[in-house]
Amino acid sequence: MNKYLVLAMRTPRFDTAVIEPHRRFLQSLQDLGQLQESGRFTDGTGGAYIIYAESLDAAREIVFTDPVHTTGSSELTIYEWEVTAPS
Repeated sequence: MNKYLVLAMRTPRFDTAVIEPHRRFLQSLQDLGQLQESGRFTDGTGGAYIIYAESLDAAREIVFTDPVHTTGSSELTIYEWEVTAPS
């Protein structure tokens, strides 16, 4: 499995009603062992999460079902992320 960093940046259409469905979405990923971690940005502009998937296409399929995406509340950007330890 590869790691994918997902940046979720709020759009002008952001609605706080999407927060709870988004949390349930993340919990379902965690229950499946696909979520490493998640968190919000303290400036209120959005957040990020790290998922495990077989490929970038598979990661997109997962992430684009996130309610923050399907409602247009946030714009999602996905990066394959190779984490390295400091030298």
